[in-house]
Amino acid sequence: MFPPVYAITKENPYKVCFVCLGNICRSPTAEGIMQHKVNEKNLQPYFYIDSAGTAAYHVGERANATSRQIAKGHGVILLSRARQFSPFDFQEFDLILAMDQSNLTNIIALDPPKEMTDKIMLMRAFDEHHKNADVPDPYYGGIAGFEHVFAMLERSVEELISQLAPHIDHS
Repeated sequence: MFPPVYAITKENPYKVCFVCLGNICRSPTAEGIMQHKVNEKNLQPYFYIDSAGTAAYHVGERANATSRQIAKGHGVILLSRARQFSPFDFQEFDLILAMDQSNLTNIIALDPPKEMTDKIMLMRAFDEHHKNADVPDPYYGGIAGFEHVFAMLERSVEELISQLAPHIDHS
């Protein structure tokens, strides 16, 4: 179920956080794609986009070099630096998108009172090809694995934006 969406304005942008394990492959790619698509549609004032990892393995690092290479080949620049997801993020973001079931479980575990579960979803809840499937970690899949992940994230982001677009108040 999609979390409640308020009227999205420049003064009250919709805040999305993409989350994977280390925040160097899948989630920064999703963040970069979302930022790219929002920019293409001139919607940047209406969104705040970020990414994080459930583990602290790579805090401060840039996205994986192959992720950056594949994204750049699609005209998307990945600028983020890895950070760890924290309980504060529940208050900060309207929508938290986990890349897979394992990270979804890790995120939910950070919310013991279960007050924020309505804003946590799987990334591929927005992928009509494979609804609620995991976004696989491309790290060991070679270039083809990274291309495959980019394609599924792009489909999912496009659908996410299309579902949020009716809530944007352009006045």
